[in-house]
Amino acid sequence: MALATERQAPRKRRANGERSRQRILDAVSEIAGERGYDGTSIALVSERSGLPASSIYWHYQDKDALIAAAIERSFGEWLVGAFGETPSTPESTRAERLNAMMQRTAEGFMASRAFLRLGLLLSLEHRDEEPSARRMFLQVRDEAYRRTLASFTELFPELDQRAILELATFSMATAQGLFVASELDGDAVDMLHQFETLAAAVLGAAEHLGTRRRRSRK
Repeated sequence: MALATERQAPRKRRANGERSRQRILDAVSEIAGERGYDGTSIALVSERSGLPASSIYWHYQDKDALIAAAIERSFGEWLVGAFGETPSTPESTRAERLNAMMQRTAEGFMASRAFLRLGLLLSLEHRDEEPSARRMFLQVRDEAYRRTLASFTELFPELDQRAILELATFSMATAQGLFVASELDGDAVDMLHQFETLAAAVLGAAEHLGTRRRRSRK
């Protein structure tokens, strides 16, 4: 009986530690979304999470590491949703598959709005000492770009690699622009409808790139 209790104790401590970590990340997500990078502090995270600062420092070295971890969690969840497998049938058209991908991306943008805002702001900043939170956002953005390339390579096998790169750059830049527009104009921008239009625009751009390639071969 004593041995069973001893085995259960480490598991309980790990479970409690994980719950505390999630409470900390939930708190920093809210605060950073409201106040930005500079307005976030360990004291505020402690107040919002209900955990002492010592508990926060047990998990994270400093504020920068804490925000980087929150960005990693938030965008990790978004990447799974945006680039996960889409239920489809053999009759699914390329347009339907692309639109489903764009709709998942839009839903992920809306769910991760606070950290998209923070990440974009950090990516535009240049400080003497680069925050690890900024590096984390850029790493996740690079991963999203790689996954977009892979998806477009599968969707548009008739395009060469140069065209796929151009198409992925166009798609991601437009998607980020739509997000910024939604931040500026609020409810005036319907993200789901806008990303449906983006899917159609990507199809048109792919056709244009294919035509340009054929002409260059003549």
